[in-house]
Amino acid sequence: MAVLNDEQVMLRDMAREWADNESPVAAFRKLRAAAPAEGFDRDAWGAIGQMGWAGVVIPEEFGGSAFGYLSLGLVVEQLGRNLSASPLASTAVAASAIVMGSSDKAKTDWLAKLAGGEAIATLAVDEGPNHDRNFTTTKVGNGKLTGTKPFVAEGDSADVFVVAAEDGLYLVARGEGVTVSHRSMADERSHAHVAFQDAPAEKLGGPELTAAVLDRAAAITCAEMLGMAESAFAQTNDYLKQRVQFGQVLSTFQALQHRMAKQFTELQLMRSAVEGALEAIDAGRSDVDQAVSLAKATAGETLRLVSREMVQLHGGVGMTDEYDAGLYLKRATVLEVMWGNSAWHRDRFARLNGY
Repeated sequence: MAVLNDEQVMLRDMAREWADNESPVAAFRKLRAAAPAEGFDRDAWGAIGQMGWAGVVIPEEFGGSAFGYLSLGLVVEQLGRNLSASPLASTAVAASAIVMGSSDKAKTDWLAKLAGGEAIATLAVDEGPNHDRNFTTTKVGNGKLTGTKPFVAEGDSADVFVVAAEDGLYLVARGEGVTVSHRSMADERSHAHVAFQDAPAEKLGGPELTAAVLDRAAAITCAEMLGMAESAFAQTNDYLKQRVQFGQVLSTFQALQHRMAKQFTELQLMRSAVEGALEAIDAGRSDVDQAVSLAKATAGETLRLVSREMVQLHGGVGMTDEYDAGLYLKRATVLEVMWGNSAWHRDRFARLNGY
Protein backbone atom coordinates (compact mmCIF):
# COMPACT_ATOMS: atom_id res chain seq x y z
CA MET A 1 0.00 0.00 0.00
CA ALA A 2 1.20 3.50 -0.79
CA VAL A 3 2.24 5.77 2.07
CA LEU A 4 0.53 9.12 1.47
CA ASN A 5 1.88 12.49 2.55
CA ASP A 6 -0.35 15.12 4.17
CA GLU A 7 -1.13 16.85 0.87
CA GLN A 8 -2.18 13.59 -0.76
CA VAL A 9 -4.43 12.69 2.17
CA MET A 10 -6.11 16.09 1.93
CA LEU A 11 -6.50 15.75 -1.83
CA ARG A 12 -8.00 12.26 -1.51
CA ASP A 13 -10.43 13.31 1.22
CA MET A 14 -11.50 16.43 -0.66
CA ALA A 15 -12.11 14.41 -3.83
CA ARG A 16 -14.11 11.82 -1.90
CA GLU A 17 -16.28 14.46 -0.23
CA TRP A 18 -16.90 16.29 -3.49
CA ALA A 19 -17.75 13.09 -5.38
CA ASP A 20 -20.19 11.95 -2.68
CA ASN A 21 -21.91 15.33 -2.41
CA GLU A 22 -21.77 16.68 -5.94
CA SER A 23 -21.34 13.64 -8.18
CA PRO A 24 -23.08 10.57 -6.71
CA VAL A 25 -24.35 7.75 -8.90
CA ALA A 26 -27.69 9.58 -9.00
CA ALA A 27 -25.93 12.40 -10.89
CA PHE A 28 -24.76 9.91 -13.51
CA ARG A 29 -28.33 8.64 -13.88
CA LYS A 30 -29.54 12.21 -14.37
CA LEU A 31 -26.81 12.81 -16.94
CA ARG A 32 -27.71 9.58 -18.75
CA ALA A 33 -31.33 10.69 -19.00
CA ALA A 34 -30.39 14.15 -20.30
CA ALA A 35 -27.88 12.69 -22.78
CA PRO A 36 -25.84 15.86 -23.48
CA ALA A 37 -23.75 15.73 -26.64
CA GLU A 38 -20.48 16.09 -24.71
CA GLY A 39 -21.29 13.16 -22.42
CA PHE A 40 -20.56 14.91 -19.11
CA ASP A 41 -21.77 17.73 -16.86
CA ARG A 42 -20.11 21.00 -17.85
CA ASP A 43 -20.73 22.55 -14.42
CA ALA A 44 -19.08 19.61 -12.66
CA TRP A 45 -16.11 19.79 -15.03
CA GLY A 46 -15.82 23.52 -14.33
CA ALA A 47 -15.67 22.78 -10.60
CA ILE A 48 -12.97 20.15 -11.18
CA GLY A 49 -10.95 22.71 -13.11
CA GLN A 50 -11.33 25.32 -10.35
CA MET A 51 -10.15 22.83 -7.74
CA GLY A 52 -6.99 22.26 -9.78
CA TRP A 53 -7.46 18.54 -10.36
CA ALA A 54 -7.01 18.85 -14.12
CA GLY A 55 -3.51 20.19 -13.51
CA VAL A 56 -2.25 17.60 -11.02
CA VAL A 57 0.37 16.24 -13.45
CA ILE A 58 1.09 19.54 -15.22
CA PRO A 59 4.16 21.60 -14.16
CA GLU A 60 3.60 24.70 -12.05
CA GLU A 61 5.00 26.96 -14.77
CA PHE A 62 1.97 26.10 -16.89
CA GLY A 63 -0.60 26.50 -14.13
CA GLY A 64 -0.53 22.97 -12.72
CA SER A 65 0.56 21.61 -9.36
CA ALA A 66 2.92 18.79 -10.44
CA PHE A 67 1.61 16.51 -7.67
CA GLY A 68 2.29 13.40 -9.72
CA TYR A 69 0.46 10.31 -10.88
CA LEU A 70 -0.24 8.80 -7.47
CA SER A 71 -2.07 12.01 -6.53
CA LEU A 72 -3.99 12.00 -9.81
CA GLY A 73 -4.87 8.35 -9.21
CA LEU A 74 -6.29 9.21 -5.78
CA VAL A 75 -8.68 11.72 -7.36
CA VAL A 76 -9.69 9.45 -10.23
CA GLU A 77 -10.29 6.60 -7.77
CA GLN A 78 -12.77 8.71 -5.79
CA LEU A 79 -14.61 9.73 -8.96
CA GLY A 80 -14.67 6.08 -10.05
CA ARG A 81 -16.42 5.08 -6.83
CA ASN A 82 -19.53 6.97 -7.97
CA LEU A 83 -19.21 6.38 -11.73
CA SER A 84 -18.65 10.12 -12.19
CA ALA A 85 -18.66 10.98 -15.88
CA SER A 86 -15.69 13.29 -16.28
CA PRO A 87 -12.95 13.88 -18.88
CA LEU A 88 -10.36 14.27 -16.11
CA ALA A 89 -8.46 11.04 -16.75
CA SER A 90 -8.24 11.47 -20.52
CA THR A 91 -7.29 15.15 -20.28
CA ALA A 92 -4.58 14.54 -17.66
CA VAL A 93 -2.95 11.71 -19.62
CA ALA A 94 -3.05 13.67 -22.87
CA ALA A 95 -1.53 16.63 -21.02
CA SER A 96 1.28 14.33 -19.89
CA ALA A 97 2.02 13.53 -23.53
CA ILE A 98 2.43 17.25 -24.18
CA VAL A 99 4.58 17.73 -21.06
CA MET A 100 6.84 14.81 -22.00
CA GLY A 101 6.89 15.76 -25.68
CA SER A 102 9.40 17.89 -27.53
CA SER A 103 7.08 20.60 -28.83
CA ASP A 104 7.44 23.87 -26.91
CA LYS A 105 4.63 25.34 -29.02
CA ALA A 106 2.23 22.63 -27.88
CA LYS A 107 3.17 23.30 -24.26
CA THR A 108 2.58 27.02 -24.62
CA ASP A 109 -0.66 26.66 -26.57
CA TRP A 110 -2.39 23.99 -24.50
CA LEU A 111 -1.03 23.20 -21.05
CA ALA A 112 -2.41 26.23 -19.21
CA LYS A 113 -5.83 25.68 -20.76
CA LEU A 114 -5.82 22.01 -19.82
CA ALA A 115 -4.64 22.72 -16.27
CA GLY A 116 -7.52 25.14 -15.70
CA GLY A 117 -10.17 22.91 -17.21
CA GLU A 118 -10.70 25.39 -20.06
CA ALA A 119 -9.95 22.72 -22.67
CA ILE A 120 -10.37 18.96 -22.95
CA ALA A 121 -7.84 16.57 -24.45
CA THR A 122 -7.81 12.85 -25.11
CA LEU A 123 -5.78 10.04 -26.66
CA ALA A 124 -6.66 8.65 -30.08
CA VAL A 125 -4.70 5.43 -30.41
CA ASP A 126 -6.43 2.15 -31.21
CA GLU A 127 -7.78 1.41 -34.68
CA GLY A 128 -9.79 -1.66 -33.70
CA PRO A 129 -11.82 -3.03 -30.79
CA ASN A 130 -8.75 -4.70 -29.25
CA HIS A 131 -5.78 -2.76 -27.94
CA ASP A 132 -2.68 -3.10 -30.11
CA ARG A 133 -0.11 -0.39 -29.56
CA ASN A 134 2.15 -1.91 -32.24
CA PHE A 135 -0.37 -1.52 -35.04
CA THR A 136 -1.47 1.70 -36.70
CA THR A 137 -2.13 2.77 -40.26
CA THR A 138 -2.21 6.46 -39.39
CA LYS A 139 0.34 8.37 -41.43
CA VAL A 140 1.78 11.87 -41.40
CA GLY A 141 3.22 13.73 -44.38
CA ASN A 142 4.17 17.39 -44.70
CA GLY A 143 2.68 18.11 -41.30
CA LYS A 144 -0.71 16.59 -42.22
CA LEU A 145 -2.12 13.53 -40.43
CA THR A 146 -4.49 10.99 -41.98
CA GLY A 147 -6.08 8.03 -40.22
CA THR A 148 -9.12 6.72 -38.41
CA LYS A 149 -9.54 6.06 -34.69
CA PRO A 150 -12.85 4.26 -34.07
CA PHE A 151 -12.73 4.15 -30.26
CA VAL A 152 -11.79 7.48 -28.64
CA ALA A 153 -12.92 8.00 -25.05
CA GLU A 154 -14.16 11.56 -24.40
CA GLY A 155 -13.81 12.17 -28.13
CA ASP A 156 -17.21 13.89 -28.38
CA SER A 157 -15.99 16.98 -26.53
CA ALA A 158 -12.22 16.95 -26.98
CA ASP A 159 -10.65 20.20 -28.14
CA VAL A 160 -7.37 18.51 -28.98
CA PHE A 161 -6.29 14.93 -29.70
CA VAL A 162 -3.01 13.17 -28.98
CA VAL A 163 -2.88 10.79 -31.94
CA ALA A 164 -0.73 7.70 -32.40
CA ALA A 165 0.81 7.44 -35.86
CA GLU A 166 3.40 5.10 -37.37
CA ASP A 167 6.34 7.15 -36.15
CA GLY A 168 5.07 8.43 -32.80
CA LEU A 169 2.59 10.81 -31.19
CA TYR A 170 1.11 13.92 -32.77
CA LEU A 171 -1.07 16.73 -31.45
CA VAL A 172 -4.12 17.53 -33.59
CA ALA A 173 -6.58 20.28 -32.70
CA ARG A 174 -10.25 19.77 -33.38
CA GLY A 175 -11.22 21.57 -36.57
CA GLU A 176 -9.68 21.34 -40.01
CA GLY A 177 -9.47 17.77 -41.25
CA VAL A 178 -11.12 16.26 -38.14
CA THR A 179 -14.52 14.55 -38.22
CA VAL A 180 -16.06 13.32 -34.95
CA SER A 181 -19.01 10.92 -34.77
CA HIS A 182 -20.57 9.65 -31.55
CA ARG A 183 -20.22 5.94 -30.80
CA SER A 184 -22.64 4.23 -28.40
CA MET A 185 -21.02 1.88 -25.89
CA ALA A 186 -22.32 -0.28 -23.06
CA ASP A 187 -21.32 2.18 -20.32
CA GLU A 188 -23.26 5.06 -21.92
CA ARG A 189 -20.28 7.37 -21.58
CA SER A 190 -18.59 9.56 -24.19
CA HIS A 191 -16.93 7.54 -26.95
CA ALA A 192 -16.36 8.71 -30.51
CA HIS A 193 -15.27 7.60 -33.95
CA VAL A 194 -12.71 10.16 -35.11
CA ALA A 195 -11.50 10.45 -38.70
CA PHE A 196 -8.47 12.56 -39.58
CA GLN A 197 -7.98 13.65 -43.19
CA ASP A 198 -4.93 15.83 -43.82
CA ALA A 199 -5.36 17.38 -40.40
CA PRO A 200 -2.59 19.79 -39.30
CA ALA A 201 -0.42 17.93 -36.79
CA GLU A 202 2.39 18.85 -34.40
CA LYS A 203 4.81 16.05 -33.53
CA LEU A 204 5.31 15.38 -29.83
CA GLY A 205 7.70 12.44 -29.94
CA GLY A 206 8.54 9.01 -31.30
CA PRO A 207 7.42 5.46 -30.44
CA GLU A 208 9.13 5.60 -27.03
CA LEU A 209 6.82 8.49 -26.06
CA THR A 210 3.81 6.52 -27.31
CA ALA A 211 4.73 3.60 -25.05
CA ALA A 212 5.30 5.82 -22.01
CA VAL A 213 2.01 7.68 -22.45
CA LEU A 214 0.01 4.49 -22.96
CA ASP A 215 1.44 3.08 -19.74
CA ARG A 216 0.22 6.20 -17.94
CA ALA A 217 -3.20 5.86 -19.55
CA ALA A 218 -3.45 2.24 -18.39
CA ALA A 219 -2.35 3.13 -14.85
CA ILE A 220 -4.95 5.88 -14.47
CA THR A 221 -7.63 3.58 -15.88
CA CYS A 222 -6.63 1.14 -13.14
CA ALA A 223 -7.22 3.87 -10.55
CA GLU A 224 -10.78 4.34 -11.77
CA MET A 225 -11.28 0.57 -11.76
CA LEU A 226 -10.02 0.43 -8.16
CA GLY A 227 -12.55 3.02 -7.04
CA MET A 228 -15.34 1.15 -8.80
CA ALA A 229 -14.35 -2.19 -7.29
CA GLU A 230 -14.12 -0.79 -3.76
CA SER A 231 -17.55 0.85 -4.08
CA ALA A 232 -19.19 -2.22 -5.64
CA PHE A 233 -17.82 -4.39 -2.82
CA ALA A 234 -19.03 -1.98 -0.12
CA GLN A 235 -22.52 -1.74 -1.62
CA THR A 236 -22.81 -5.52 -1.87
CA ASN A 237 -21.60 -5.95 1.70
CA ASP A 238 -24.17 -3.44 2.96
CA TYR A 239 -26.94 -5.19 1.02
CA LEU A 240 -26.08 -8.59 2.47
CA LYS A 241 -26.20 -7.15 5.98
CA GLN A 242 -29.77 -5.89 5.61
CA ARG A 243 -31.44 -8.38 3.22
CA VAL A 244 -33.40 -11.11 5.02
CA GLN A 245 -34.03 -14.50 3.38
CA PHE A 246 -35.45 -17.66 5.01
CA GLY A 247 -35.73 -15.68 8.23
CA GLN A 248 -32.00 -14.87 8.34
CA VAL A 249 -29.84 -11.96 7.27
CA LEU A 250 -27.90 -12.96 4.14
CA SER A 251 -24.57 -11.99 5.69
CA THR A 252 -24.92 -14.87 8.16
CA PHE A 253 -24.75 -17.49 5.39
CA GLN A 254 -21.26 -19.02 5.39
CA ALA A 255 -21.17 -19.57 1.62
CA LEU A 256 -21.77 -15.85 1.02
CA GLN A 257 -19.18 -14.94 3.66
CA HIS A 258 -16.61 -16.98 1.73
CA ARG A 259 -17.45 -15.16 -1.50
CA MET A 260 -17.11 -11.77 0.16
CA ALA A 261 -13.85 -12.80 1.83
CA LYS A 262 -12.39 -13.76 -1.55
CA GLN A 263 -13.35 -10.38 -2.99
CA PHE A 264 -11.82 -8.57 -0.03
CA THR A 265 -8.46 -10.29 -0.40
CA GLU A 266 -8.42 -9.69 -4.16
CA LEU A 267 -9.16 -6.00 -3.58
CA GLN A 268 -6.15 -5.68 -1.29
CA LEU A 269 -3.92 -7.18 -3.98
CA MET A 270 -5.48 -4.90 -6.57
CA ARG A 271 -4.82 -1.77 -4.51
CA SER A 272 -1.21 -2.79 -3.94
CA ALA A 273 -0.62 -3.37 -7.65
CA VAL A 274 -2.38 -0.18 -8.81
CA GLU A 275 -0.70 2.12 -6.29
CA GLY A 276 2.61 0.40 -7.05
CA ALA A 277 2.27 1.27 -10.74
CA LEU A 278 1.44 4.91 -9.99
CA GLU A 279 4.40 5.17 -7.60
CA ALA A 280 6.68 3.61 -10.23
CA ILE A 281 5.67 6.32 -12.71
CA ASP A 282 6.33 9.11 -10.21
CA ALA A 283 9.70 7.61 -9.27
CA GLY A 284 10.73 7.23 -12.92
CA ARG A 285 11.64 3.59 -12.34
CA SER A 286 12.96 1.42 -15.16
CA ASP A 287 10.27 -1.21 -14.59
CA VAL A 288 7.24 1.05 -15.13
CA ASP A 289 6.07 -1.14 -18.02
CA GLN A 290 6.08 -4.26 -15.83
CA ALA A 291 4.38 -2.50 -12.92
CA VAL A 292 1.64 -1.17 -15.20
CA SER A 293 0.98 -4.52 -16.85
CA LEU A 294 0.79 -6.20 -13.45
CA ALA A 295 -1.68 -3.55 -12.29
CA LYS A 296 -3.90 -3.69 -15.37
CA ALA A 297 -4.03 -7.50 -15.41
CA THR A 298 -4.90 -7.58 -11.71
CA ALA A 299 -7.40 -4.72 -11.97
CA GLY A 300 -9.23 -6.30 -14.91
CA GLU A 301 -9.63 -9.66 -13.20
CA THR A 302 -10.64 -8.17 -9.84
CA LEU A 303 -13.17 -5.67 -11.17
CA ARG A 304 -14.68 -8.40 -13.33
CA LEU A 305 -15.09 -10.58 -10.24
CA VAL A 306 -16.48 -7.85 -7.97
CA SER A 307 -18.87 -6.33 -10.54
CA ARG A 308 -20.34 -9.73 -11.43
CA GLU A 309 -20.62 -10.73 -7.78
CA MET A 310 -22.42 -7.42 -7.15
CA VAL A 311 -25.10 -8.40 -9.65
CA GLN A 312 -25.38 -11.99 -8.42
CA LEU A 313 -25.39 -11.29 -4.69
CA HIS A 314 -28.11 -8.68 -5.09
CA GLY A 315 -30.22 -11.53 -6.46
CA GLY A 316 -32.90 -10.85 -9.04
CA VAL A 317 -32.99 -7.11 -8.28
CA GLY A 318 -29.32 -6.87 -9.24
CA MET A 319 -30.32 -7.28 -12.87
CA THR A 320 -32.74 -4.33 -12.85
CA ASP A 321 -31.92 -0.75 -13.77
CA GLU A 322 -33.39 0.44 -10.49
CA TYR A 323 -30.27 -0.86 -8.73
CA ASP A 324 -26.75 0.37 -9.51
CA ALA A 325 -25.18 -3.05 -9.98
CA GLY A 326 -25.74 -3.09 -13.74
CA LEU A 327 -24.15 0.35 -14.13
CA TYR A 328 -20.94 -0.87 -12.51
CA LEU A 329 -20.95 -4.03 -14.61
CA LYS A 330 -21.31 -2.09 -17.87
CA ARG A 331 -18.57 0.40 -17.07
CA ALA A 332 -16.32 -2.45 -15.94
CA THR A 333 -16.82 -4.21 -19.27
CA VAL A 334 -15.50 -1.17 -21.14
CA LEU A 335 -12.58 -0.45 -18.82
CA GLU A 336 -11.44 -4.08 -18.84
CA VAL A 337 -10.49 -3.86 -22.52
CA MET A 338 -9.30 -0.24 -22.56
CA TRP A 339 -5.51 -0.06 -23.08
CA GLY A 340 -5.27 -3.85 -23.03
CA ASN A 341 -7.25 -6.51 -21.21
CA SER A 342 -5.90 -8.87 -18.54
CA ALA A 343 -4.74 -11.47 -21.07
CA TRP A 344 -2.89 -8.83 -23.13
CA HIS A 345 -1.07 -7.50 -20.08
CA ARG A 346 -0.24 -10.95 -18.69
CA ASP A 347 1.35 -11.79 -22.02
CA ARG A 348 3.24 -8.51 -22.05
CA PHE A 349 4.46 -9.00 -18.47
CA ALA A 350 5.77 -12.45 -19.39
CA ARG A 351 7.58 -11.13 -22.47
CA LEU A 352 9.16 -8.31 -20.49
CA ASN A 353 10.53 -10.94 -18.12
CA GLY A 354 11.99 -13.08 -20.91
CA TYR A 355 9.29 -15.74 -21.14
